[in-house]
This record gives sequence, C-alpha cells and structure tokens, in this order.
Amino acid sequence: MAWTWRFETADGGVVEPAVEPEEFTTQGDAETWLGLNWKELLEGGAEQVVLSDGDTKIYGPMSLRAEV
Repeated sequence: MAWTWRFETADGGVVEPAVEPEEFTTQGDAETWLGLNWKELLEGGAEQVVLSDGDTKIYGPMSLRAEV
C-alpha cells in the first residue's frame, strides 16, 4: 500500500496542499516529508493532516500549528 497525507482546514474540510506530496512507500518517508514541508503547507492553508496507509487511517487529524 501507499502512505498518503490528507490536508484539511481546521474544521476538517479538505484543502489542496501548497506543496504537492507524493505517494510514500513507508510511514517514515511520509513523516520525513511532512517534517520538511509543514511550514509551507500551513502557510498555504492546511491546518491539519491525516496519514493513511491505503484505505486505512493511521492517525490524525494532527495540527500543523505549534502547541503553545
């Protein structure tokens, strides 16, 4: 299966990402990509993300904003 991110607004609506993701072969690759691109995604309108492996939701929604 392919690991993919879904990008959402704060209320859970789907939003197009500011940085085009790929389909990842491992969870680690997907998480590394997010770690490198989260600022641009946030600036582009994504407030939170959901990680899936194929049709299986792994976790999320996870906020892209730093906790204060």
